[in-house]
Amino acid sequence: MARPVIVTCGEPAGIGPELAPLMTAARVPMVWLGDPRHLPQGCAWAEIASPEADLPEGVLPVLRHDFAGPAIPGRPEPANAQGVIDVIARAVTLVSEGKASAICTLPINKKALKDGAGFPFPGHTEYLAHLAGGADVVMMLASTTVQPPCRVVPATIHVAISEVPALLTPALLERAIRLTRDGLIRDFGIAAPRLAVAGLNPHAGEGGAMGREETDWIAPLLDRLRAEGLDIAGPLPADTMFHAPARTRYNGAICAYHDQALIPIKTLDFAGGVNVTLGLPFIRTSPDHGTAFDIAGQGRADAASAIAALRMAWDMAGARGTR
Repeated sequence: MARPVIVTCGEPAGIGPELAPLMTAARVPMVWLGDPRHLPQGCAWAEIASPEADLPEGVLPVLRHDFAGPAIPGRPEPANAQGVIDVIARAVTLVSEGKASAICTLPINKKALKDGAGFPFPGHTEYLAHLAGGADVVMMLASTTVQPPCRVVPATIHVAISEVPALLTPALLERAIRLTRDGLIRDFGIAAPRLAVAGLNPHAGEGGAMGREETDWIAPLLDRLRAEGLDIAGPLPADTMFHAPARTRYNGAICAYHDQALIPIKTLDFAGGVNVTLGLPFIRTSPDHGTAFDIAGQGRADAASAIAALRMAWDMAGARGTR
């Protein structure tokens, strides 16, 4: 029997409870981990005792995890914050024990977790890395509905643009490149990944006329990695990397900063983008959106990204051989 994907409930006051039953349309073995009291009224669900149990057909399989309070759409309940955190930890335990093939996390709200339970991590990714014993990870955003695929990894993430030049060091960029290469091999089944690295400055510095980082250290770093056998193009001007013919030339792009990576993928595949954490000892995907408190409970949630994240987790489990 195939090991299912564990879908964590995320923030109960957000759109996560509405997405869960819609995700069964993916036709992927899945188990929702959360409090069934938080599911939408009329949702067809069935409780199971373990991810290893036979999964019911035609309804949402639920691995029960009781929370302290109710779910009020759009209004996070501080008493539920610890439950959200504990569900993530429980999912990691289940997948680490081989009882599930992967984790697909529904969105959390970091402020709600900090206010309600003193959550000390910036987000899901850092908490998962902590649970994995301090794993070295990067965030990849991957498309699912456009060809050629768009897969981007920002070397720096949620920092002010003024801080990027100091934070983007040779060690940081090399780390992002190696984790991306290894993730494409292990999780996407690409035996010999082709990588593209964006320059930091406009026109990749244009020979030093618009910035010296590319000339002074990015190009020498890439030359050294190419000498090791890595297939890397760059540093490239970011504004010419993401049209369709350019994307045929690489499997993954490493960018200098957040918007350089996320603007192209969200333009190309806004509803179908998936957040993937590379570097973990287990598979983790997530829809590329937040809790959407403003529309929670209104039946307006779009499940496209959640379904794409679930399917990608299942495909990655096939590449890793964990399902």
